[in-house]
Order: sequence, then structure tokens, then C-alpha cells
Amino acid sequence: MENLHNIPEEFLKPYNSQDHESSIYNIWEGSGYFNPDNLPGNRKEAYTIVLPPPNVTGTLHMGHAAMLAIEDILIRTARMQGKRTLWLPGTDSAAIATQSKVEGEIYKKEKKTRYELGREELLRRIEEFTDESKTTIINQVKHMGSSLDWSRYAYTLDDTRYKAVMEAFVRMYDAGLIYRGNRIVNWDPKGQTTVADDEIEYVEQKDPFYYFQYGPFVIGTVRPETKFGDKYVVMNPRDERFAQYSHGQKIELEWINGPLTATVIKDEAADMETGTGVMTITPAHSGVDFEIAQRHGLDVEQVIDERGILLPIAGEFAGMHIKKARSLIVEKLQAKGLVVKIDENYVHNIATSYRGGGVIEPQIKKQWFIDVNKEVTFPDGGLASLKQKMREVVENKSINIMPERYERTYYHWIDNLRDWNISRQIWFGHRIPAWFKNDEVKVQIDSPGEGWQQDEDVLDTWFSSGLWTFSTLGWPDKTNDLKTFHPTNVLETGYDILFFWVARMILMSTYLVGEVPFKNVYLHGLVRDGQGRKMSKSLGNIIDPLVMIEKYGADATRLSLVMGSAPGTDIKLSEDRVRGFKHFANKLWNITRFVLENFDVAALQTSLNEADQKLVDEARTLATEVTTHIDKFRLDLAGDATYHYVWGRFAAEVLEESKHILKGEASEEKASKQKALYEILIISLKLLHPFMPFVTEAIWQKLPQKDTDILMVAEWPTSK
Repeated sequence: MENLHNIPEEFLKPYNSQDHESSIYNIWEGSGYFNPDNLPGNRKEAYTIVLPPPNVTGTLHMGHAAMLAIEDILIRTARMQGKRTLWLPGTDSAAIATQSKVEGEIYKKEKKTRYELGREELLRRIEEFTDESKTTIINQVKHMGSSLDWSRYAYTLDDTRYKAVMEAFVRMYDAGLIYRGNRIVNWDPKGQTTVADDEIEYVEQKDPFYYFQYGPFVIGTVRPETKFGDKYVVMNPRDERFAQYSHGQKIELEWINGPLTATVIKDEAADMETGTGVMTITPAHSGVDFEIAQRHGLDVEQVIDERGILLPIAGEFAGMHIKKARSLIVEKLQAKGLVVKIDENYVHNIATSYRGGGVIEPQIKKQWFIDVNKEVTFPDGGLASLKQKMREVVENKSINIMPERYERTYYHWIDNLRDWNISRQIWFGHRIPAWFKNDEVKVQIDSPGEGWQQDEDVLDTWFSSGLWTFSTLGWPDKTNDLKTFHPTNVLETGYDILFFWVARMILMSTYLVGEVPFKNVYLHGLVRDGQGRKMSKSLGNIIDPLVMIEKYGADATRLSLVMGSAPGTDIKLSEDRVRGFKHFANKLWNITRFVLENFDVAALQTSLNEADQKLVDEARTLATEVTTHIDKFRLDLAGDATYHYVWGRFAAEVLEESKHILKGEASEEKASKQKALYEILIISLKLLHPFMPFVTEAIWQKLPQKDTDILMVAEWPTSK
């Protein structure tokens, strides 16, 4: 095609993202503008987002891509508004999942367990894996166009974060917030470690539900194998059906392994509406039962060991795995005439470790915990428990949660929060700074000396990631970064980990730093397939963001994850949707070609006539609308307004109505029109840049007249 108008050659063919994205990212990185210290102008107002660190176990998925798109939009807008923007990157060790993955690979190839390898060798193998995985993740994040300050990259297990974790543990221990004691925990027999309440994934399963005759009562359970130690029968004190029974009353009855003396316990925990209204309890293997036992000073007997094997209390079934024993126990109860009925189609949720995959078996173990109910003095001088402080900062709007409806969920979770079990029986992670010698215990960062043995356990990953907003800024040292960039402006993440992580960060920051970790919590929805189903390998409906970027470009991928998606609302994504936004990138390319074909730089010296001034003012009014939407975290509305203006108003109406003037001879009217269209193009590119950084920057680089060499730091348009 002959170039008659001296426009850049690239505009003579359709926009191809693969021709531009790599070189554009290199321009951004080379400029140094990802680093707030290098930004042009006198920028006083800081704007900070700390990236929720992707786990080093995997690759980028659509949930990560949505997170990156949203955060980059916020950062790019703030940067163009003249703020000192820091978007701080990092990766997370994901200790249980990472060790489990590496151990699995070693066993598959070498048939060796971690105990045969030894701690040092296993950790060396894990480090090899994580180093390679970190590089992969970082490159994938860059493909999304993420304008992160890579000079400040952090890893949850690097030296700076290690120093922060050790300092936090020792401080909290010295304040009496961390203690070691015997409590009920979530035990994963497969991974041979405890897991946090937050790390439990409930999986729907169909099992028989058994009704047994327990003396004069009928009790129900899906787990007969736990019932050997059941010598307490619990009923609600308000339940009139059992008014004839008194608290502490003894009842003689026949049970699995012979006669048993049961004790009646009256407690509000018994739900009058569930089953028969009475229940027996197994305090060593149920959180609810353990708390009932604690309230009433009841005996606690372990029935199942750490491997899922029945203990001597099970009599003839001792030494058997619970899966094998279950049917045999039921057979014995049937022979005794103690089975009332069996519901074969009972559907219920079973607790599994979402990181390790094992079915959770509650156990009482000696572990390290954070006391969430103990009153302590906070840095501001106030006296409160961690739970109270976590609630207070949301109630007084020091932290805003969006959408607001999640505040109620947050409060419910806080109110039911138990002491946080922070020790894990694995080798990969921050080793607990506790030292033992005979019956002595010392908690300090370095060894107390000869003869002292360090605790074998490591800390829960959420402990280190709870420090993330301030450990990444250099805490416990009083750095300029910590002073300038904390609290951060926004914590953006999926609503599914509101409690896993967000609440932990609020707990840690308010106590250790004396301020909230962030001012706003923006919760995005889950990315589902076009039919609204969760993406999974089994359904074969996973959409890979890297494949979408390769086929349709990062801009189209980003838009597909933001447009039409309000905060907290799940996103329905299909390949057709991504493809559709690729057409918009090309439309913007074609709009630019038309404007440049009909443009004369000299026209910029012309004064706009009244009609053209109205057109430019209209675009500036759009800029105000878009800014308002972004300020309210309605990125969907901001993107939608810009998209429809550029395609439906600018391209379909303004350009079409201008063609007859542009075809005419040189005149003031033509020059005014050329200037107006060029100014509208500039405004449009700026407004679209946070959403579509690559194509807008590619166009910007070819413009004959602009106020900055790089669009990324151009001035955000206003109504003036």
C-alpha cells in the first residue's frame, strides 16, 4: 500500500500485538519509571500497592491475571495523576504446597522420602525448584504489562523477610501473644502436618449416615470409628424433650466394646433442631467437642493416631486404619442390635487440606498459637485484644472493604476466630526461633549456646505473609520506604481469601507497626468459564492467560477481565470475549491512522472554533467521569465509559461527521477540526492507557507531537 500521508509504516497494516508488546515493555523498564524514585516532577503524594505474591508452585492463572490487570490500572492511573507510585512485587514460598510438590517428584523418580534424604538435602532440592519457578512467574507477570518496581522484588523466605519474621515472633512471644500448648488442631495425615482453619477446603461427598442406640438415646454420625471414647451425651438445657435428665447424671449402657457409664452434659452447643437433639462427643477429634470438654472439665481421650490408625482404646480394632475399620465397627454394632437405621445417601462436606490434599483429622497436639483474645497494649497506647482491634479498624473506617457487603462476613469471621495455630510439621519455611534444653525453653533469634536444640517446626506461611505490607518495605528497620509508602493505599485480592490473608495482615500490622496495613480492600470476583462454572482440569474449561495473550494480546486479555465486572462479582470469561476486545485494539489503531492521515502539525497552532471546542470539552468531561469511577474503584464503569465513547462516539460519529471538512481545501475550519481530532485522540489514549497499556503506548511512540516521550508518565486528562 502506498503511503500518501507520511504516517508511520506500522499503521498501514492491522495492529499485531506480538509485533509490539515485548519492545514496549523494554521501553518501560528501561525508562526506570516503574521505580517511584525515578519518576519525573516533584511528586509528594505516595500511592502504594503491594502485589499479593503468587505462589512459587505454579504458573499464572486467570485469577492472577485479573488481579494484575486491576492493580495495574490503579497504579498507571495514579502515576499519570502525578503521584509517587510504588507497585511492589514478590512471590510466596507456599511452604506446604511447595514441599509436597517437590517431595512427590522425588518419590516418583527416586522412591525416597524426605526422611531418607535429610532436612538439608530436601531444602536444597526445594530451593532449586523455587528459583526456577520464581523466574517463570516473573516473566509471566511481565507479559501482562504489569508496571511493577522490580528493583524492590521480595520473596517471603529471603533474608530481609526472614529478619522481619523472626523479629515479629520474638516480640509477640515476649508480649504473651504467642504461646505453646495442647489444643485441638487440623491434622493432615497425608502431609503429616497441621494446617490453618483458613487452609481447609470443604469437598462434597456422599457417605452413609448411621443412627445408633446409645442407651435411651439415638445418636447420629458419619464417623463410627471415632465413637470408642464417647462417654458423654450432650443435650441443650432448654430442650424440654430431655427435661428428665440432669447435668452430670450417670447412665449405664451397652456400647461398641461392652458396658459403659455415660455422663449427661447440658450445653448450649447441642442443636435442638439437628437430628434427635442429643449427641455424643469425641473431644480429641472435634473442635466443637474439644471446646465443650474444656468448658466442663471433661476427659479427653485420643482414639486415632497421626496416621489414621485406631489406638488401644478401640479394643479389637486397635492398629487398623479408620477406613478399613468403619464397616467392621458397624457390623459389630448391628450384631449387638444397636444400629437403628442407615441413610445410604447422606451428602455432606468433608474437610481437606487445600494445599496438601489430605482429609483433615482433628487432633490434640502441642503447638504454637497466637492468642487472639488476650488484651495487650498497642503502639498507640490502647489496650485491646487482637480480635477487638481487627474489628475496630473496619468499624471506624480506617479500612474500607469493597464491596461493602463483605464487611458483615468479615465481622462474622472475626467474632468466631479461634487462637491461630502457627506451627507446621514440615521442613520448608521459617524455622521457629525456639530452643529447648531439658525442660527449659528459650525464644530468641540465635542459638543460646551449646546443648540447645532448635524447634523442628516451621511457621505457617500466613504468618510471614501477614507481615507483607511492611516487611516488603524494610521493617523492622525504620526505612524511608516504610515511612513514605505505609500504610499502602489498596489491598486488591479475590474475595475467596479475604480471611486467609487480609485479616492476618490487619492483625499483624496493627500490633507490630501501630497502623493499618492498607486503607482500602478491593475484592475481585472469581474468574469462571462462559457458562459460569469454576475453571478446573476435570471440566477441561481452563483458559490460560498466556495463551490468550499470545493469540489476542495482553490488552484484550486485560479488558476481558475488567469490563462488566463490578467488585466482588464473578467474571464469566470465554475465548470469544477476549477475541472481541482484540477488535477494539485494532479499532483504536485504525482511528489513529485516520486522524494522522488527515493531520497537519501546524494545525496545533490554530484556535479551536466553538463546535470543535465543544467536542474536545466532551472528551474532557468523559475524563472527569472516568476519574470518578476509578476513584470509587468501579474500574468496570470507567472502562465501559471510555470504550463506548471511543468506538461509539469518537469513531462512529465525530470522525464520520468530520470527513467532509477534512476532504476540503486548507482553511481555518479544517485546521480547527484537525486539532480537535488530535486532542481527542490524545485524551482517549491517556484514558485507555491504564486498561490497554501496550497498544496505547505503541501509538503514542509514533505520534508527531506529544507532551512526554512515554505515555506511561503523561499527564492524566482533566475537565480543564
